[in-house]
Parts: sequence; C-alpha cells; structure tokens
Amino acid sequence: MTLMFLKIDKIALNNQKNLTAFSKTEIRSVKYKYRSIVYKAPGQANGKIITAGDAGNWQDGAAAITADRGHSFAKALEHVVGNNDQIKFLAYNNVPPRVPKVKTKSNSKGVIILSTNADAAAWIVHTVPGFPIPKTAYTWPAAETAKGHLLLCLTISESQINGIAASLLFVQPIIHYNDIPETETAAMPYFRKLIKGEIPTLPPFTSRGSIRTENAGGPTIKVWSRRDNKLKGDCRVSQRNIRLITSPASVSGHNTNLELDETSWAVSDPGSIFCHIDKPYFVSSKKDQAKEPSLAVCIENNDIFARFDAIAAQLDNCP
Repeated sequence: MTLMFLKIDKIALNNQKNLTAFSKTEIRSVKYKYRSIVYKAPGQANGKIITAGDAGNWQDGAAAITADRGHSFAKALEHVVGNNDQIKFLAYNNVPPRVPKVKTKSNSKGVIILSTNADAAAWIVHTVPGFPIPKTAYTWPAAETAKGHLLLCLTISESQINGIAASLLFVQPIIHYNDIPETETAAMPYFRKLIKGEIPTLPPFTSRGSIRTENAGGPTIKVWSRRDNKLKGDCRVSQRNIRLITSPASVSGHNTNLELDETSWAVSDPGSIFCHIDKPYFVSSKKDQAKEPSLAVCIENNDIFARFDAIAAQLDNCP
C-alpha cells in the first residue's frame, strides 16, 4: 500500500504493506494546503463538508453534489469539465468514464490539475467511479447517489506533482485523460513515467523506515470500511480488542451504513490522524490485498480527526 501522511504543512508519501506495522516504507515530504473534504452519505444528494477555513464542524453542502454548480467540487472541477487554455489536468480512475470493463487491481481515483501561467495546482482524491468526465458538463453518476462517497481537495504547488507521481507509480492507476504539456513536466521524471504507464524500477515494499509515537508502543487505529462477515468483535484481551463501528452511524444528522458506503477510512488512537483509504478491508482476502496496489492519504489535523473520530466512536456493544 502507498500511504501518504499529510500534516498541516507536510505530506509524507510512504509505500507500505499494511496500516498497523508502519514497516517497509518509502517516505517523502512536501508542503500542502487542504481546501475541503466532502462526505456524502448513502442516499443523500447533499454532502457534509469540512473546509480549510472552518474545520470545527461538519457544514451542510451549499447545494446538492449531484448539481452541476453551487458547491465546492463543481467549482474545483470547473476547468476539468469545461475548457480553459491555461488549466491542464491528468485524471485517473479504475472505472474510467465511458470505457467498459477495464481489468485492473488498482482502486485509485483522482485528478491532478495545474495552471500553465502560475505555480498553482490542485490534487483531488475521491471514491466515485466514472467521474468526472473530462471536457463534458459536470455529471454526477446517478447510481452513485445511493452510495456513500468521500472527496478530498488539496491545494499544492507544481513542484509537488513529481513526488505525488512517484507514489502513484506504485498503485498503478488507470490514466484516462492527460493534456498537461511536456513543457510543464520536463523536470518531472516520475510524472513522465506515470503517464507512460511505466512500473517502478524497484518492487514494492523493498525500502524500510519506521514511524513511532513518543511512547514505546505504536498507535492503534479505528477503521471504517466495508467488511466481510468473518470479522467479529472481540474484547477478551485488554488493549488488543476489536470493536466494530455500528452501522448505521450518524454523520452530523446524515445516516451512513457499511453496506452502501464506498468509503474506507481510519483514525488513530490516540488521536490527530485521519486516513482515507482506497480499498475496503476484508479478512478473507487480506493476504491477496497485501500484494495489490492501494492508496491511503493521511491528514494529521486535530479538527479533521475530531470529525471522523466522532463517527468511529459509535461502537457496537462488545460480545
């Protein structure tokens, strides 16, 4: 798994085999600014949003995320679905729009956007298949309204794109659109490899590193993810128990549930870290998952953590 740790002024990009060991990692750091995070609960047309200027509470989306205007992601994607000669982008999605039955082990979805006349760029990471459709009017997939989705928008500089591309190489995303000119990427060797479909020169999980908390033990995590029926709650061993998040759970008045939720995320315990993960956790297939490419974007921020930790605190009773 490629794990991206995002702090308020840093992104650390890691290639990691699993979420709990924090071993076999490749780490890079760059600066960033997050713009907004949107969670859309199953069956809801409007999302709940956290913005950079107001992360203290979930806010109601200004308009339905299904609408073609009036909300943050329609604005963020306006030059992806529209035309602007000074805005170029790369889009990747394991279910590319208008391309049937693509076979891939990747589950990554996102857009890298840059300006050709300024040092300005954005990186959007999301969970929506077949979305957005490049150079076509904003169209939310109707079938996805019934499902839960997560969308993250990060503001970056162009100099950070090459580092992001280096980690995306490990997750082997399907790139279905790219109009970023070579003049913009001449000094970005990993980006050029990414758009050419090259694979990393080193196999995954060959470099090592570690992340430690101040105490000797590592942090535990709380995971929100679709799961199979083999994962059971277990509170028999102190500090090594499994507590299952209840389903449905409430997100600031919107109910979500694991059966219809396409999002997978985790929070640390003790807190401050939130991670978006692009693949669900299944006990029955975790050996296979360790060999497949996947992506996690982790943000270390107390306010963002608190919003998702409140969801993770809604637990089933211990058996």
